[in-house]
Amino acid sequence: MMKWWRKIAEFLERYILLKNQSLMIKLCVFSSFLVIFPVISVGVISYNRSSVELENVLRQSSSQVIDQVETHIEYYLQDFEITSLKIINSPELSSLLKLKTSENRDQFIEPTRNTLKEAEYSRADITNITILLNNNQVIDTLGNRNFYPASKMKEEYWYSSVPLNGMSMLVMRKLKLENKEQPVISLVRRLYNPQTLLPVGMLIIDINFRRIEEISNKVTISKNGYFSILDANGHYIYHPDYSKLGKRVEFKQLSNLKTEGSTTEILENERRDFVTYTFSRNLGWRFLSAVPYRDLTGGIVQIEKAISLTILVSLIIAYLIGFGFATSIIRPIRRLQHFMKEVEIGKLDGRVRVDSNDEIGQLTAGFNNTVEKLSNLLEEVYVSKLKEAEMSLKQKEVELKMLQSQMNPHFLYNSLETIRGMALEENQENIATMSFSLGKLLRYNLNNHSSTVSFREEVNFCEMYLQIQKFRFEDRFEYMFDIPQWVMELEMVKFSLQPLVENCFVHGYGPNTRKLKIVISAFRHSESSIVIRISDTGEGIKDHILEEIKKRMDLKTATSDGKNIGIVNVHQRIHYLFGPEYGITIQSEQGSGTEVLIHLPILDHHVEVERV
Repeated sequence: MMKWWRKIAEFLERYILLKNQSLMIKLCVFSSFLVIFPVISVGVISYNRSSVELENVLRQSSSQVIDQVETHIEYYLQDFEITSLKIINSPELSSLLKLKTSENRDQFIEPTRNTLKEAEYSRADITNITILLNNNQVIDTLGNRNFYPASKMKEEYWYSSVPLNGMSMLVMRKLKLENKEQPVISLVRRLYNPQTLLPVGMLIIDINFRRIEEISNKVTISKNGYFSILDANGHYIYHPDYSKLGKRVEFKQLSNLKTEGSTTEILENERRDFVTYTFSRNLGWRFLSAVPYRDLTGGIVQIEKAISLTILVSLIIAYLIGFGFATSIIRPIRRLQHFMKEVEIGKLDGRVRVDSNDEIGQLTAGFNNTVEKLSNLLEEVYVSKLKEAEMSLKQKEVELKMLQSQMNPHFLYNSLETIRGMALEENQENIATMSFSLGKLLRYNLNNHSSTVSFREEVNFCEMYLQIQKFRFEDRFEYMFDIPQWVMELEMVKFSLQPLVENCFVHGYGPNTRKLKIVISAFRHSESSIVIRISDTGEGIKDHILEEIKKRMDLKTATSDGKNIGIVNVHQRIHYLFGPEYGITIQSEQGSGTEVLIHLPILDHHVEVERV
């Protein structure tokens, strides 16, 4: 099995990847494939996309036209719905429909006919109005001019499908006059006895076809396309061929169209019409436009010819340019190859001529620079060693300064102890207490070299600081700790509370501050983290100072002016010890105080912590 795989790999390398051929041959072959396949792919994709876009454009334009026609016709026919209701609610027809027998109907026939004529005269597009009662009695406005017996309407396809709930229905019919047949849209509605609510007849309003024809003729789909309308039963309401009006649609595909939304289909007829249709819920009609598919693809054929010609010309030009391009690439590469052989034997004083600024020119220039730098390598190494020694001396100097800086706190601590002893001798309890607290703070700094302490130690340290501030501000401030006992043994960053509490005094006191209240609390943020809140009721931090603090926290840098370094310093140390997901957020509003939140992980102080 491995032998066969090896043979296949050798075949691919030799005949497909042209392993042992010159770079000139490889460039010509590979560039041919790189040109042919993309150009052909672009041509095929462009052709397919063009055909799809043409279909989408036709579908969209047809849908827009159909929607406009549908809206016009719906508005137009809704007026006749109102006319039919006026007729039904007229006193003459209401009285006629209430009669239980036909004996007394004669006195209501003429008044009813006059009502129908008034309704007909009010609209020039009404051809005839007919009332057909169940006893075959007919009242219409055409009278002797109607050569089609109204009683035969009961035999027409639509008569039995008229809704029984009193709703109207629109159908396509033809009136037979003396010398011609006139197509009409008939609005039909069942009539009911107002007292018994039993059906007693039918109201038929014949609407002149002229207005529907005018609206439909304005639809322009294409040179060979046409527009048509089907009723709910699949009969033609409108068609350019008037012989099809009122007849059932001849294509089974069109008789089973959806009754929701709009879509398109390819009609399986001789012309393979591209049919777009929409359904009107108000009328129950389907509005259709049909375009021969050959008209749709006519533009696509022209696009196909243009793309094919473009591909052919592009390939010829690409081959001519590719040959010159390959030659321009090979010549400097061969020159560089010759110079590299000279460098291999130790000749470093030569240089390759650079003729261009392309990648090959940059490669040649880079190789020249490399050769030039080889002669200076020993000197650079020597300079590097000197710099390393200098850095080592600077490091030693920093360490010495750190040792010197530790002497000053010891001196201050011993001095404070002396001041405390002198104060006790003079019975100055306040001075002694303050000196003792300040000494404890210094001892805390000197004795604990760890970067983290327990929460209990940090709280004690912070409280000593607050007690010292009490001597200064007396009753002008108060503080409160709201710390659960389970938090006391957790680990936190050393010297993190005091700098933040100190900011309460720096930014809290103002001309309108009566009494400053500081609250230090802690609560669980998640299963693995807690939040320490330090809030005060002071004046708040000014907006420009707050923006500067946040900017330094984001940049993780402190300025040399020494202002507001405490917050940034604590934020940096939390990031260093616990990771960038922990740190400080600060919120302040002028006149409403300041709130600082410290987000820390839940870590037992006695457990070794992996530093970031």
